[in-house]
Amino acid sequence: MGLGVGIVGLPNVGKSTTFNALTKAQNAESANYPFCTIEPNKAIVPVPDSRLAQLCAIVHPERVQHSTIDFVDIAGLVRGASKGEGLGNQFLSNIREVEVILHMVRCFEDENITHVEGEIDSIRDIEIIETELILADVQQLTKKIEKLTRQAKSDKTAKAALDVAQSLAAHLDELEPASTFADKENPHFEALNKELRFLSNKTIIYGANVDEDGLLEDNAFVVALCEHAQKVGADVIKLCAKIEEEMVALDEEEAAEFLSELGIEESGLEKIIRTAFDKLGLISYFTAGVKEVRAWTIERGWKAPKAASVIHNDFEKGFIKAEVIGYDDFITHKGESGAKEAGKMRLEGKDYIVQDGDVMHFRFNV
Repeated sequence: MGLGVGIVGLPNVGKSTTFNALTKAQNAESANYPFCTIEPNKAIVPVPDSRLAQLCAIVHPERVQHSTIDFVDIAGLVRGASKGEGLGNQFLSNIREVEVILHMVRCFEDENITHVEGEIDSIRDIEIIETELILADVQQLTKKIEKLTRQAKSDKTAKAALDVAQSLAAHLDELEPASTFADKENPHFEALNKELRFLSNKTIIYGANVDEDGLLEDNAFVVALCEHAQKVGADVIKLCAKIEEEMVALDEEEAAEFLSELGIEESGLEKIIRTAFDKLGLISYFTAGVKEVRAWTIERGWKAPKAASVIHNDFEKGFIKAEVIGYDDFITHKGESGAKEAGKMRLEGKDYIVQDGDVMHFRFNV
């Protein structure tokens, strides 16, 4: 879908450990020194969805496929990254390619794990990273302003864009992120953001990496992080990356038992994946047959023909109608036949906006 989540943070805060657990594969090197991740690691991660198990219990398919989401593990940023410190420019360019940022923040003490700033301070660490994102945006915008200044001499549209760009530059110079720019609805801002992909305008999810004790009770670092997140309208998800990685080798039943012993209902990583999926503006619809039960990933608000295209382009081109059963109706009436008998299957046309959880079949011309 071209949409992804980038994992960022200072070195040694648990980014690569989290990535290892997310992908259930030890393919992102974790080491106790900065910049152990030189190239961004990319992985396609299944989205946890209990509805698939319910569908499978009724349909008994040969296989099941989840919706997926792309995660990118980006090497640790440091103070001065926007000026190239720690290979920062290379890593900042990788962040531009994603739509959502998972900002990992270290919220535990451990004298055996070094911290690039010498001591743990969740708010200072956040400010370092987010300041570098803003400064990188300033660099990009400055170059664009130079170009617009030349164009504005003979182009009224360029002059209007220049005015917005200069206003945004003043905003960023105050170390305020593009996400809080007052004129965000302006078409010229939208055009600038589409071209420059402002780092400080991306949706942020904070991952509070705690030790085992921190899972049950918020420590001072987590409390401070939550207070900051509330001010900026961001989500905080608490996890212990070390424990999540240890769970990689467990099957679902063992993992559930392990979490229960810790007094936790749900894995922090599952929360991260589902939250990221939602923040990307994605939903799932289902196809359910004996060969396969599958969740298909689409953007929220897509109409039926566009939704059909993720199965095959021909489905969109030759779209006639969509057979739709709501998820709850499918479960309540124990499958397609029962839903049909109860009058819960309906035919929808080209203007139907697909809802999360719809169970669908498409009628189309070849």
